[in-house]
Amino acid sequence: MSLPDNVHVSTHPLLQSLVSRLRSASADSHKTRALTTSIASILAVVALNRNTFSTVTEGFDVTPLQEQYNVTEVSPSNVVLVPILRSGLSMIDAFLSILPFENVPIHYLGIYRDKSTLSPIEYYNKLPVLKNGESIDVAIVLDPVIATGGTASAVIQSLKEWGAKKIIFVSIVVSEEGVTRAANEWPERVEVYCAAVDTVLSSHGYIIPGVGDIGDRLNHTH
Repeated sequence: MSLPDNVHVSTHPLLQSLVSRLRSASADSHKTRALTTSIASILAVVALNRNTFSTVTEGFDVTPLQEQYNVTEVSPSNVVLVPILRSGLSMIDAFLSILPFENVPIHYLGIYRDKSTLSPIEYYNKLPVLKNGESIDVAIVLDPVIATGGTASAVIQSLKEWGAKKIIFVSIVVSEEGVTRAANEWPERVEVYCAAVDTVLSSHGYIIPGVGDIGDRLNHTH
C-alpha cells in the first residue's frame, strides 16, 4: 500500500483493538458511540502533534505549595473544529477535552453523497464570514469515514477558500482510494490522520470491510 506522505496511519495497539471492535455488526448504537469517542480521544493525541503545534512559555503561576513555575501554552491557538454532519458530531467531545484552549469555535458542514453519482452535495454550511485579512491557523476536520474521498475533497476546498492556513483531517477508517484523493487536494497544507486504511471500495461507495454506514450506526437509523 502506497499512500501520500501527508497521510498518517496510527499503529497504536489500543487504537487497533478499538477499531476492530467498531467493525463488528454486533456493536449497537450505544457501543458504537462509546467506541467512536474512545478512538477519537486517541486520534486527537496522535493528530495534534509537533507537526502543527509547539509549546511557548507565557508568564508564571504558583502551585498549591506556593512554588512559582513557568506557564506552558500551546501555539497556535487560532484553532477551529469542523465536524462533518452528522457522524462527525461523535468526535467533538474527544477533541475538546484534549485541546488546551478555553474556547474552541465549532463550525458545522453538512455534506451528503448522492446515491447514484456518489458526488458530494453540500446542504449546510456554518463557516462564519471572515473579515478582510482574517484567517484561521488550523482547521481540524472530524469525519469518522473517508470512502470515495469526494466529501473530504469538497470540505478541504471549502476550508481553503474560506481562509484556513492548515487543515488537519481526522478519520477513523478510510479507503486507500478516498484518502489519497483527499490528501492530494491540497498536499502542502493538509495532514490526514486515521486508524485504518482498507483497500477495497465497492461500486456503491462503501469501504470493504469498513464499518458500514457509521452515521446510521451512531444514531440507530436506517
